[in-house]
Amino acid sequence: MKRRKTISRTFETILGILGSIIGITSGSFLIFIESFGQVHTSFLGFIAILASILGIISTYYLRKNEELAGIGFLIATMFVIVGADYINVISALFLLTAGILTLFRK
Repeated sequence: MKRRKTISRTFETILGILGSIIGITSGSFLIFIESFGQVHTSFLGFIAILASILGIISTYYLRKNEELAGIGFLIATMFVIVGADYINVISALFLLTAGILTLFRK
């Protein structure tokens, strides 16, 4: 029987959690700014929060199904970028890096 080498996914887990936390924080900040009535960004903040929750779900599935988690990270990256323009770039970079590493590291 051939032994299968397991890869530690700690780095992807950390990047996914950090990106999701930053995304939720910046999405909440956009909703908070909208409450002052200056900018209409509550819908975009809501999209960023939902995408960050998808990032957390992808982090959960990282140990079980790597392909599904990597695709989830990439989809979360696209919606985080759409959801919060410039304020969410760091979150998008973390999620994008986690998605690429998950898909291509074997």
